[in-house]
Amino acid sequence: MRKLVLGSLIAATLTAAALPAAADRVDFYVNVPPPAPRYEVVPAPRHGHVWVPGYWEWRGHRHVWVGGHWVRERPGYVYAPARWVERDGRWYYTQPGWGRRHDSDGDGVPDRHDRAPYNPRYR
Repeated sequence: MRKLVLGSLIAATLTAAALPAAADRVDFYVNVPPPAPRYEVVPAPRHGHVWVPGYWEWRGHRHVWVGGHWVRERPGYVYAPARWVERDGRWYYTQPGWGRRHDSDGDGVPDRHDRAPYNPRYR
């Protein structure tokens, strides 16, 4: 079970790192670091849904845990989980959300590597 959770966290981190620059917006910052992430049991995969891992959200004047949950999959988009990044003693928060996948024809090959990015029969 631990391997499943660890694998999910690694996958979420890699997915977040691969999102386009538009998804790297910072919503705000605070001077209080978030607590350590809580351990969550990731349920079995659900067809047509994406698992959103739990995260610490800033509400008012404190961090509040938002538990993991399923969201309906959006074709052509990748889900970016919430992130906290520390820079110069401040903690910058980016809200979770959807970013474009940059695979126009849905063949699994990113447009930048696709010989025919608008034709799913050619790669």
